[in-house]
Amino acid sequence: MAARAWQRMLSGRRLDLLDPTPVDIEIEDIAHGLAFVARWNGQTIGDWPYSVAEHSLLVETLFSRMNRGVADRWKLAALLHDAPEYVIGDMISPVKAAVGPGYGALDDRLTAAIHLRFGLPATLPAAIKRQIKKADKISAWLEATQIAGFSDREADRFFGRPDPTLVRGVSIRLRPPVEARADFTARHQEILARI
Repeated sequence: MAARAWQRMLSGRRLDLLDPTPVDIEIEDIAHGLAFVARWNGQTIGDWPYSVAEHSLLVETLFSRMNRGVADRWKLAALLHDAPEYVIGDMISPVKAAVGPGYGALDDRLTAAIHLRFGLPATLPAAIKRQIKKADKISAWLEATQIAGFSDREADRFFGRPDPTLVRGVSIRLRPPVEARADFTARHQEILARI
């Protein structure tokens, strides 16, 4: 008997992790899953974990600040940059390296299906992907220094010091998953309505 490779979602969909299709992907499932996945393996201050949903909202905000006037479809790509983690979880970089290339291949397949579901190209243009990655690194610096216990100097070494104008006024707020889920879903719908 073959091993089960699908995950049942709260929407009732069954997502085949080895061969995901866009028709089995719902934003509510993504938002719910990401709101319950903790960044930094949960090693953050406060009474609530810092979720991947919250992180994704921050990355989209930073990406939009860095790329004034960028098309809404690329803002959507930034919001969804970690969407596969709703089913595969968030692994810190050292664990991803230890797991090997299989994790990356699984992530790539899920990303392609998610992108197609929401009208994005399966593979993003390299320039957009670089800008999202840059926003992701800035987010990591903010998270490291504000909630994960890193000194500025240590965060600079791992993530690079961000341009102060991009992070001015940005503070991370830990909150219940229900709030992060609602805001993630609302932002997704807001961007889609403009595309």
